[in-house]
Amino acid sequence: MFNLPETNIFILEPVSRLYYFDRQDTRLPRTMTALDAWNTIMSDPQPLLKVAFRIRDAISSAFGVKQIGGFSGNPVHGIEVGEYLDFFRVEHIQDDCLVLTERDRHVDVMTCISIDGDTLSVTSSVCVHNLFGRVYMIPVGIAHRWIVRSMFRRLHDKNPLPLTG
Repeated sequence: MFNLPETNIFILEPVSRLYYFDRQDTRLPRTMTALDAWNTIMSDPQPLLKVAFRIRDAISSAFGVKQIGGFSGNPVHGIEVGEYLDFFRVEHIQDDCLVLTERDRHVDVMTCISIDGDTLSVTSSVCVHNLFGRVYMIPVGIAHRWIVRSMFRRLHDKNPLPLTG
């Protein structure tokens, strides 16, 4: 696990050694912990995302990759390192940072949900191990950015910013 300098963001390796790197930021609609942000973003998973995970599991299982099933939408109020949030293993947790991983023989994926002041960052880093991992990351890399933006919209829809006047 590598810490981006002067941040509370963790990635798998230095950016120059990653196959895929994406960081997206949004303003928090209210004060919350990283786990609160996860619970809000992941509540009531999007139907299109459920379909995407079914397709992913069907194709990937033919190549010996375990099925992950997607996101349950079940809120979690206490979690420790080594436990799982859906298919992600919790690698690190503090109020301002939640680090999740999924590792297999094709790819290692790390997602870091971090908070700095009123900014929420979702940072994903990926290392690939073989040709299947590279091919797998083509659609995932494209879809990931769209999915995170959609999750940010959901965060704000569920917690609208107060009007100022």
